[in-house]
Amino acid sequence: MNIKILSANPDLYSTKRLVEAAIKRNHDVEVINHTKCDIVIEKKRPVVLYKGRTIEKVDAVIPRIGASVTFYGTAVVRQFEMMHCFTTTESVALVRSRDKLRSLQILSRAGLGLPKTIFTNYSKNVEEVVDLAGGAPVIIKLLEGTQGIGVILAETKKAAESVMEAFNNLQARVIVQEFIKEAGGADIRAFIVDGQVVGAMKRQGKEGEFRSNLHRGGSANVIELSDEEETAALKAAKAMGLGVAGVDMLQSSRGPLILEVNSSPGLEGIENATGKDIASIIIKYIERNVD
Repeated sequence: MNIKILSANPDLYSTKRLVEAAIKRNHDVEVINHTKCDIVIEKKRPVVLYKGRTIEKVDAVIPRIGASVTFYGTAVVRQFEMMHCFTTTESVALVRSRDKLRSLQILSRAGLGLPKTIFTNYSKNVEEVVDLAGGAPVIIKLLEGTQGIGVILAETKKAAESVMEAFNNLQARVIVQEFIKEAGGADIRAFIVDGQVVGAMKRQGKEGEFRSNLHRGGSANVIELSDEEETAALKAAKAMGLGVAGVDMLQSSRGPLILEVNSSPGLEGIENATGKDIASIIIKYIERNVD
């Protein structure tokens, strides 16, 4: 098969591992910087140009689209879909997953457990917003934040009000979520491929850090999911329409609570924690779906 990996950086761990796995399984593979692609739209002849050449006869694409270029990256994925290429992440699901608010609404509709979340239109009554979230401490998140950036723990009502007022003045959209104390600064990442949990890890924030992101110095260890956690993870990925997903959950006294469903989950943490060849599992997923 002819596989294209849409990635702005060929040196990233995830990109390199996917290339290695595709070559190992005897496929032709190329990394394409989606931000450098040109899209030609005309009647019944969608074309993608890259570095002055037409990209043709592609069987499948693996989108590794950064959050900062979601709009253009999604347009490139959509163009390949119009060319009848299989994609491990469909364009509609990619857009849906990058909208934190929309994602939470979809997960809520699917009946999944979530931290109580409040969103307002730059409300001046910030005290009421904090109360609606269950009172301090609360988590305040920028809607556009990634990898733990733009996520703040406000330990007191006064601190929460100050942070919200500052964001409001900057016209920055935020959501306010209840703080799940019993999670202890840890979360679970379940890695899903084609409707199966292929690996899971528990990520623990470093001492004094409430965020468990590995990019922020957290650690990760393999974990066996409970039946309830596995069911929640699979249901979340299905609700978002994602064939490949990283589902982040908190362990709480009322069961698993979904934090986020990531459409471009990194491979380094999950492969190191579980010792599994997740990249090859993704390539096999493509093989099952391409004639």
